Amino acid sequence: MRKAAVLGDEAIDASALPPPAAVMTDRTHRTGTGGSGDAIDATAAACQAVLRDVFGYAQFRGLQRDVVTHVAAGGDALVLMPTGGGKSLCYQIPAIVRQRAGYGTTLVVSPLIALMHDQVGALREAGVPAATLDSSLSTEEAAAVEQRLMRGELTLLYAAPERIVTPRFLARLQALHAAGRLALLAIDEAHCVSQWGHDFRPEYRELAILPERFAGVPRIALTATADALTRADIAEHLRLQQARTFVASFDRPNIRYTIVEKRDSLRQLQRFLQREHGGPGAHDSGIVYCQSRRKVEEVAARLAAAGWRALPYHAGLDAATRRRHQDRFLREEGLIMVATVAFGMGIDKPDVRFVAHLDLPKNIEAYVQETGRAGRDGEPANAWMAYGLQDVVQQRRLIDESPAGEAFKRILRGKLDALLALAESTNCRRQQWLAYFGEASAPCGNCDNCLQPPQTWDATEAARKLLSCIYRLQQSGAAFGAGHVIDVLRGQATDKVRAHGHERLSTWAIGRELDEATWRRVLRQLVARGAVQVAGEFHTLHLTPAARPILRGEQPLHLRVATEGRRAERAPRQARALATEARLPLREREVLAALKRWRAEVARAHDLPAYVIFHDATLVALAQRLPACDGDLEGIPGLGEKKRAAYGAEVLRVVAQALQAAGPAEPEPLVAWA
Repeated sequence: MRKAAVLGDEAIDASALPPPAAVMTDRTHRTGTGGSGDAIDATAAACQAVLRDVFGYAQFRGLQRDVVTHVAAGGDALVLMPTGGGKSLCYQIPAIVRQRAGYGTTLVVSPLIALMHDQVGALREAGVPAATLDSSLSTEEAAAVEQRLMRGELTLLYAAPERIVTPRFLARLQALHAAGRLALLAIDEAHCVSQWGHDFRPEYRELAILPERFAGVPRIALTATADALTRADIAEHLRLQQARTFVASFDRPNIRYTIVEKRDSLRQLQRFLQREHGGPGAHDSGIVYCQSRRKVEEVAARLAAAGWRALPYHAGLDAATRRRHQDRFLREEGLIMVATVAFGMGIDKPDVRFVAHLDLPKNIEAYVQETGRAGRDGEPANAWMAYGLQDVVQQRRLIDESPAGEAFKRILRGKLDALLALAESTNCRRQQWLAYFGEASAPCGNCDNCLQPPQTWDATEAARKLLSCIYRLQQSGAAFGAGHVIDVLRGQATDKVRAHGHERLSTWAIGRELDEATWRRVLRQLVARGAVQVAGEFHTLHLTPAARPILRGEQPLHLRVATEGRRAERAPRQARALATEARLPLREREVLAALKRWRAEVARAHDLPAYVIFHDATLVALAQRLPACDGDLEGIPGLGEKKRAAYGAEVLRVVAQALQAAGPAEPEPLVAWA
């Protein structure tokens, strides 16, 4: 008899659990490096069948085939794949394959309730037994889920890391493991385990207990963004040093990257929305990120007052309000979520058309992760950011004032410097941030610098003048802020200048040829490079050792020429016209509109976001094919066996009615041959 697993005051007899069926491969095949070629081929075929029959897709994308075959065969994996790249299938397909082979249930570690609910809803729609254990469940509901788990009725179970590492839950997993019914451990959003990641969560560190307690169970960790340092940290703390690492391209070519100089950021945002995504009442969904809760509330209120459908989201709102706003964003079209970074991770909404930043993120990983929430459906999308001197000051202050050790701060400063270099760059944005992740690329042709190459000017001498002025002011016995330094440079005889006698300094009026805005741009670049430090309550300027080579003329400085008005923000709208939906003929567009209305009714009835029922790509494919019988539904992407059985007849009815309402197709134009 198998030993009992202790569960609080109760014990679970592992022998009472359902026995495993005949297994597909040797259970010791954890690394996926052994096994016969026939066994691997059989595993690959099983994964392909699940992709086709359950999820309704004919082909894997990118590295998906290699990942799912490796993990389904029992291998450990660390997977880096961009948002929208199909990470969830990398563990969902192996979970189904291994469950069918008798290995039991896959446990998925996920940090967000909304993400868990959406993924479980999508799996159930596809006919896959799945459930979630989270704080939104009542005691009775949670007990029912646990009973289904122990009876072997679940293919996937989603749970938060805090629940997983409790003694009670670990005992249940131990019982499953002893009975050979724990198929796979999948750790989603794995960057949360790393102190170098952009969203470190201490509870993820405790997941190191999993390989110790459940030896022999394959593990897969997945994230959308992680540099080499973060990857190594993830591997170390999840004991995945020997795991196979899969790194897909981080590139999302459908996203256009634009970074503008911050002047009046809210007004700039409104101009961007009006120009690229339609005015108030338009149906483009998007996310606007702000650094503070106060700014979130202000921006959401002002957008709403101007006619946009905008909602706030931050940790200061009560849980019910946050849940309500998030549910509306997921289920409705044309909503703008104004949020702190508390919102967004795990949001699967595919048709987010833009992500805007009104404040600078803390590093490139955060920037790429957040902007990657746009255009998950592959259609054109925008990543837009307004960036200014105060952003640099604020981010450097957050690092300097943190209680972390100096070694830790040095790494954070290096990550911030990489983001600042991206913001100040005059070259291809995408090429630069891809290089940060170790990926080489040609200029993208779809960022602001590629579409409208900026003119530059040699600001080396201006930088030397500004640094010299700060130095002379410090010699006079005090430190001063940016405004006063610029007044001295430009020869502005203010009361403060006269009170300190600074009109007698050697640097008085040596920079009168440049206006105040230009001097602030020079200062921003020097702060970004770490040559000037902004310190204290009054934001006084101080030189750092990095100023020396610039003062000596050894380090050149080139800045973009400022453009006036909207020209700096202008970007061609041609990408939006490339959307698949816009290219459909009128009759097909009417069918698509009817399918969307029907999908919305089904989604409301099932209390799910519309994209969980069918993605837009599936509806577009239906509108293009105009199916008239069940056989015409074969090969439609996203239409697996369960969905075809559940919705096929209704889809055919909706298409037929829409075609009848649209009338006969227009005849093809005659072609005159010479």
